[in-house]
Amino acid sequence: MQIQLNGEMTSLEGDTTIHDLVTSLGLTQRRIAVEVNEEIVPRSQHDAISLTDGDRVEIVHAIGGG
Repeated sequence: MQIQLNGEMTSLEGDTTIHDLVTSLGLTQRRIAVEVNEEIVPRSQHDAISLTDGDRVEIVHAIGGG
């Protein structure tokens, strides 16, 4: 399956949830926001939503500063 991740085409294997994707990117301990097809997905739903071919996913994380 092919998705667009932060503007780049990315291949994923089989049934992949948002949680699976975030984990594979090493972002589980970060404060992030995930958007799929221009809809923000609450963290509580990351396990429940499977990505499909052609989805557009944006992941951003907060960077602290002073």
